[in-house]
Amino acid sequence: MFALISNVVIETIKYLGYPGIFILMTLESVNIPIPSEVVMPFSGFLALQGNLDFWLVALMGTLGNLAGSFLNYFLAEWILGIREKYKVLRIILSERHLKKTDEWFKKYGSYSIFFGRVIPVVRTFISLPAGIGKMNIGKFTYLTFFGSFLWACFLTYVGFFLGNNWTLIQDYFRQMDYIILAAIAAALLYWLLRRRKRKKDSLH
Repeated sequence: MFALISNVVIETIKYLGYPGIFILMTLESVNIPIPSEVVMPFSGFLALQGNLDFWLVALMGTLGNLAGSFLNYFLAEWILGIREKYKVLRIILSERHLKKTDEWFKKYGSYSIFFGRVIPVVRTFISLPAGIGKMNIGKFTYLTFFGSFLWACFLTYVGFFLGNNWTLIQDYFRQMDYIILAAIAAALLYWLLRRRKRKKDSLH
Protein backbone atom coordinates (compact mmCIF):
# COMPACT_ATOMS: atom_id res chain seq x y z
CA MET A 1 0.00 0.00 0.00
CA PHE A 2 2.79 2.43 0.92
CA ALA A 3 4.59 1.63 -2.35
CA LEU A 4 1.40 2.27 -4.31
CA ILE A 5 0.80 5.61 -2.60
CA SER A 6 4.45 6.57 -3.14
CA ASN A 7 4.15 5.84 -6.86
CA VAL A 8 1.00 7.96 -7.11
CA VAL A 9 2.77 10.80 -5.27
CA ILE A 10 5.81 10.65 -7.55
CA GLU A 11 3.76 10.55 -10.76
CA THR A 12 1.57 13.43 -9.54
CA ILE A 13 4.61 15.64 -8.89
CA LYS A 14 6.20 14.67 -12.21
CA TYR A 15 3.00 15.57 -14.06
CA LEU A 16 1.78 18.63 -12.15
CA GLY A 17 4.95 20.07 -10.59
CA TYR A 18 4.33 22.79 -8.00
CA PRO A 19 0.50 22.48 -8.04
CA GLY A 20 0.96 18.74 -7.43
CA ILE A 21 3.08 19.45 -4.34
CA PHE A 22 0.43 21.88 -3.06
CA ILE A 23 -2.44 19.43 -3.62
CA LEU A 24 -0.62 16.47 -2.06
CA MET A 25 0.44 18.41 1.04
CA THR A 26 -3.09 19.78 1.42
CA LEU A 27 -4.47 16.25 1.34
CA GLU A 28 -1.87 15.13 3.87
CA SER A 29 -3.03 17.87 6.23
CA VAL A 30 -6.68 16.75 6.07
CA ASN A 31 -5.81 13.31 7.43
CA ILE A 32 -5.46 11.53 4.08
CA PRO A 33 -2.44 9.18 4.23
CA ILE A 34 -0.20 11.02 1.78
CA PRO A 35 3.36 10.77 3.19
CA SER A 36 5.13 14.12 3.28
CA GLU A 37 8.38 12.13 3.61
CA VAL A 38 7.82 11.12 -0.02
CA VAL A 39 6.33 14.36 -1.38
CA MET A 40 8.98 16.78 -0.16
CA PRO A 41 12.21 14.73 -0.45
CA PHE A 42 11.31 13.66 -3.98
CA SER A 43 10.60 17.29 -4.85
CA GLY A 44 13.96 18.21 -3.27
CA PHE A 45 15.61 15.61 -5.50
CA LEU A 46 13.96 17.24 -8.54
CA ALA A 47 15.27 20.60 -7.32
CA LEU A 48 18.78 19.12 -7.24
CA GLN A 49 18.32 18.07 -10.86
CA GLY A 50 17.24 21.59 -11.78
CA ASN A 51 13.66 20.64 -12.63
CA LEU A 52 12.17 22.58 -9.70
CA ASP A 53 13.27 25.49 -7.51
CA PHE A 54 14.19 24.57 -3.91
CA TRP A 55 12.43 27.51 -2.25
CA LEU A 56 9.31 27.26 -4.40
CA VAL A 57 9.08 23.56 -3.48
CA ALA A 58 9.29 24.41 0.24
CA LEU A 59 6.76 27.25 -0.17
CA MET A 60 4.23 25.07 -2.05
CA GLY A 61 4.55 22.38 0.61
CA THR A 62 4.02 24.96 3.35
CA LEU A 63 0.98 26.55 1.67
CA GLY A 64 -0.50 23.09 1.08
CA ASN A 65 -0.10 22.28 4.77
CA LEU A 66 -1.65 25.60 5.70
CA ALA A 67 -4.66 25.06 3.41
CA GLY A 68 -5.24 21.55 4.78
CA SER A 69 -4.84 22.79 8.34
CA PHE A 70 -7.53 25.43 7.75
CA LEU A 71 -9.88 22.73 6.47
CA ASN A 72 -9.23 20.64 9.59
CA TYR A 73 -9.67 23.65 11.87
CA PHE A 74 -13.03 24.58 10.35
CA LEU A 75 -14.09 20.92 10.26
CA ALA A 76 -13.59 20.83 14.04
CA GLU A 77 -15.64 24.04 14.38
CA TRP A 78 -18.41 22.49 12.27
CA ILE A 79 -18.42 19.36 14.43
CA LEU A 80 -18.80 21.57 17.50
CA GLY A 81 -21.74 23.30 15.80
CA ILE A 82 -23.65 20.03 15.29
CA ARG A 83 -22.54 18.52 18.61
CA GLU A 84 -25.89 19.01 20.34
CA LYS A 85 -27.73 17.05 17.63
CA TYR A 86 -25.83 13.81 18.14
CA LYS A 87 -25.42 11.95 21.40
CA VAL A 88 -22.15 10.31 20.35
CA LEU A 89 -20.58 13.75 19.80
CA ARG A 90 -21.85 14.95 23.18
CA ILE A 91 -20.14 11.92 24.77
CA ILE A 92 -16.86 12.33 22.88
CA LEU A 93 -16.87 16.12 23.24
CA SER A 94 -18.27 16.47 26.74
CA GLU A 95 -18.32 19.87 28.44
CA ARG A 96 -15.47 18.75 30.68
CA HIS A 97 -13.33 17.76 27.67
CA LEU A 98 -14.11 21.00 25.86
CA LYS A 99 -13.17 22.99 28.95
CA LYS A 100 -9.88 21.10 29.30
CA THR A 101 -9.11 21.58 25.60
CA ASP A 102 -9.79 25.30 25.90
CA GLU A 103 -7.54 25.56 28.96
CA TRP A 104 -4.80 23.54 27.21
CA PHE A 105 -4.74 25.82 24.17
CA LYS A 106 -4.76 28.94 26.30
CA LYS A 107 -1.73 27.63 28.18
CA TYR A 108 0.19 25.55 25.61
CA GLY A 109 -1.45 26.37 22.27
CA SER A 110 1.52 28.18 20.75
CA TYR A 111 3.96 25.40 21.58
CA SER A 112 1.65 22.55 20.54
CA ILE A 113 0.77 24.05 17.14
CA PHE A 114 4.31 25.09 16.21
CA PHE A 115 6.16 21.99 17.40
CA GLY A 116 3.27 19.70 16.46
CA ARG A 117 3.87 20.63 12.82
CA VAL A 118 7.28 18.97 12.87
CA ILE A 119 6.25 15.72 14.61
CA PRO A 120 5.16 12.89 12.28
CA VAL A 121 1.53 11.72 12.75
CA VAL A 122 0.83 14.52 15.27
CA ARG A 123 1.30 17.19 12.60
CA THR A 124 -1.58 15.78 10.57
CA PHE A 125 -4.15 15.97 13.38
CA ILE A 126 -3.02 18.91 15.53
CA SER A 127 -5.39 21.33 13.75
CA LEU A 128 -8.48 19.45 14.96
CA PRO A 129 -8.00 20.16 18.69
CA ALA A 130 -7.03 23.72 17.75
CA GLY A 131 -10.45 24.15 16.12
CA ILE A 132 -12.21 22.45 19.03
CA GLY A 133 -10.32 24.69 21.45
CA LYS A 134 -11.28 27.72 19.33
CA MET A 135 -7.70 28.92 19.12
CA ASN A 136 -7.32 32.44 17.74
CA ILE A 137 -7.29 32.01 13.94
CA GLY A 138 -4.57 34.62 13.37
CA LYS A 139 -2.25 32.98 15.88
CA PHE A 140 -3.11 29.55 14.46
CA THR A 141 -2.24 30.76 10.96
CA TYR A 142 1.23 32.11 11.59
CA LEU A 143 2.24 29.27 13.93
CA THR A 144 1.05 26.69 11.40
CA PHE A 145 2.81 28.51 8.56
CA PHE A 146 6.19 28.76 10.25
CA GLY A 147 6.04 25.25 11.74
CA SER A 148 5.08 23.83 8.34
CA PHE A 149 7.76 25.88 6.57
CA LEU A 150 10.40 24.47 8.90
CA TRP A 151 9.23 20.91 8.18
CA ALA A 152 8.96 21.51 4.42
CA CYS A 153 12.47 23.02 4.25
CA PHE A 154 13.94 20.14 6.25
CA LEU A 155 12.38 17.42 4.07
CA THR A 156 13.17 19.26 0.85
CA TYR A 157 16.78 19.64 1.93
CA VAL A 158 16.95 15.91 2.78
CA GLY A 159 15.92 15.07 -0.79
CA PHE A 160 18.29 17.69 -2.18
CA PHE A 161 21.18 16.40 -0.07
CA LEU A 162 20.60 12.67 -0.63
CA GLY A 163 19.98 12.99 -4.36
CA ASN A 164 19.33 9.60 -5.94
CA ASN A 165 19.26 8.08 -2.45
CA TRP A 166 16.34 10.26 -1.28
CA THR A 167 14.19 7.13 -0.66
CA LEU A 168 16.43 6.20 2.30
CA ILE A 169 14.49 8.68 4.43
CA GLN A 170 11.23 6.73 4.03
CA ASP A 171 12.22 3.77 6.22
CA TYR A 172 13.44 6.06 8.99
CA PHE A 173 10.21 8.04 9.09
CA ARG A 174 8.03 4.94 8.89
CA GLN A 175 9.78 3.63 12.00
CA MET A 176 9.16 6.98 13.69
CA ASP A 177 5.48 6.78 12.71
CA TYR A 178 5.16 3.38 14.40
CA ILE A 179 6.81 4.64 17.58
CA ILE A 180 4.60 7.74 17.74
CA LEU A 181 1.44 5.75 17.00
CA ALA A 182 2.36 3.30 19.77
CA ALA A 183 2.91 6.21 22.18
CA ILE A 184 -0.46 7.75 21.24
CA ALA A 185 -2.20 4.38 21.66
CA ALA A 186 -0.57 3.90 25.07
CA ALA A 187 -1.61 7.40 26.15
CA LEU A 188 -5.19 6.76 24.98
CA LEU A 189 -5.32 3.43 26.81
CA TYR A 190 -4.01 5.09 29.97
CA TRP A 191 -6.64 7.82 29.67
CA LEU A 192 -9.45 5.28 29.18
CA LEU A 193 -8.32 3.16 32.15
CA ARG A 194 -7.99 6.24 34.33
CA ARG A 195 -11.44 7.44 33.30
CA ARG A 196 -12.92 4.03 34.05
CA LYS A 197 -11.29 3.97 37.49
CA ARG A 198 -12.58 7.46 38.23
CA LYS A 199 -16.12 6.35 37.37
CA LYS A 200 -15.82 3.31 39.63
CA ASP A 201 -14.50 5.44 42.50
CA SER A 202 -17.40 7.86 42.11
CA LEU A 203 -19.87 4.99 42.56
CA HIS A 204 -18.42 4.03 45.96
